Amino acid sequence: MYLHFPYYGSRRFAVVLSEEFQQLINRKRVQRLMRLLGIEALYPKPHLSRPAPGHSIYPYLLRDLEIVCPNQVWSADITYVPLHRGFLYLVAVMDWFSRYVLSWELSNTLDSSFCRAALEAAFCWGQPEIFNTDQGAQFTSQDFLEPLRERSIRISMDGRGRALDNAFIERLWRSVKYELIYPGDFISGQDLWPALDRYFHHYNWKRPHQALHYLTPAAKYHRMQTTYANTM
Repeated sequence: MYLHFPYYGSRRFAVVLSEEFQQLINRKRVQRLMRLLGIEALYPKPHLSRPAPGHSIYPYLLRDLEIVCPNQVWSADITYVPLHRGFLYLVAVMDWFSRYVLSWELSNTLDSSFCRAALEAAFCWGQPEIFNTDQGAQFTSQDFLEPLRERSIRISMDGRGRALDNAFIERLWRSVKYELIYPGDFISGQDLWPALDRYFHHYNWKRPHQALHYLTPAAKYHRMQTTYANTM
């Protein structure tokens, strides 16, 4: 039953099993059996931005900073995506000047590897002067920070509990969830992946943004990147 409903906790399993076997199944018994089997309900873990002990923490560098060109500031963030059976984690890397989504990745775990993969993919577009994240364990790990340090990129991190420090990507998550995830009601990652691919292509190349004077992120990013390069 767990394989079909991995997001059920002990309380719900106790109710379902009691109905199936027509006898009362004690929740504490279910908890004991789940511990013995080494299983637990799949659910969004709290405190996605909690740093791990011993990880490197950096100060926030973007307060009152004027963003004037592409690749001046990039940021990354993680959100969870609810599905019919469980959920997945989604990470994206965004250019602050243009709101252009440089890369994204999906994962069923919260290890740093999918964040590192998104970062490496974003480097195909160049590199920023400053890279901003929250203080989550994925972003404070040596695995994630190493490529930033190797490129002499300045590292910035949000203050604890300050979602507004990364406001642009928080707005992206709101758009993704209310325009795609919730209406789409996806069953699995296999269904979600191509839908996200189409969504981010539309977001970057087709959707005009009021804050960008109704340019698309792609137009703002590539046009200004070329203009800025020609002035160097």
